Amino acid sequence: MHAPVILLLFFSFVPLVHCNHSKRWKRTAKVVGHSFYEFFQFQPILDPTHGRVTYVDEHAAKALNLTFAHEDTFILRAEDKSVWTTGRPSVRLMSKKQFTEHVAIFDVRHMPQGCGTWPAIWETAEDGWPEKGELDILGVNDVSPNAATLHTTPGCTMPADRTMLGTAKQDDCNWQVNFNAGCGVAMTTNKSYGPDFNRNGGGWFAVHRTSSFIRVWFWPRHSSRVPHEVSCATDQQRVNPDNWGTPQADFPSNPGCDLKSKFGPNNIIINLTLCGDWAGNTFNANGCSGTCVDLVDNHPEAFTKAYFDIASINVYE
Repeated sequence: MHAPVILLLFFSFVPLVHCNHSKRWKRTAKVVGHSFYEFFQFQPILDPTHGRVTYVDEHAAKALNLTFAHEDTFILRAEDKSVWTTGRPSVRLMSKKQFTEHVAIFDVRHMPQGCGTWPAIWETAEDGWPEKGELDILGVNDVSPNAATLHTTPGCTMPADRTMLGTAKQDDCNWQVNFNAGCGVAMTTNKSYGPDFNRNGGGWFAVHRTSSFIRVWFWPRHSSRVPHEVSCATDQQRVNPDNWGTPQADFPSNPGCDLKSKFGPNNIIINLTLCGDWAGNTFNANGCSGTCVDLVDNHPEAFTKAYFDIASINVYE
């Protein structure tokens, strides 16, 4: 992730939708359990956000038990057993396929929490970043609520008046403005991120991207308002986000931002970094004591809850 960008989603009232009803968007990827290893590739690279981590390859991830798959469970974690002075081992995954117009539903039971953690589910194209745009979904250092954010090249500003549940933090998406803060939208529930998210059993994040808009939703686990085709996404061959109600975040193409020219084919990326350009710089301001580097190097026990538990990802095109 290239900036303090967070992607948040919330709920709105929508009627339940029968799972067998035909919809416009057709599923092209169902990622559950062991199929995460097929859909994603491991990226054992230097962290571009300068985190205190060592991203490992698939073989090392399995050997260190940093990834684990079983039936409808996929775990991605940071190492939490040993002292490391060269970067705590962690994992960064990137989808093998790129996506343009699509719908994606992420069923997440648990996300990494704790001081120094910077978990990310996001979409971008690394080549020539940010020429093809960036969409972020998750935050940092247990700070809630979550936020959804776009990062673009200059010349992309969102209108002040938008139909969404969340609250705009900044309208200019230009990565060069305000230290690459992006045009973020803060969600309306603390259950969308961190400890509150995990205590509630997680929830569903959903993204709908077209040339006309990018929208993001979030529904907490146990919500009576989550659309049936979202909560049973693994059974859905087609979905229709038009029936999902008002999104948490809405980023419309407009005279101040032509989304078609600002966004190109993007990969889906899931990673967990520690400290780095964002979590490290806001470490003490977010209520964490000491230094981020010392915590990561010398206190493995601080990262026992630094893991993703993802039930499924479903992509529709």
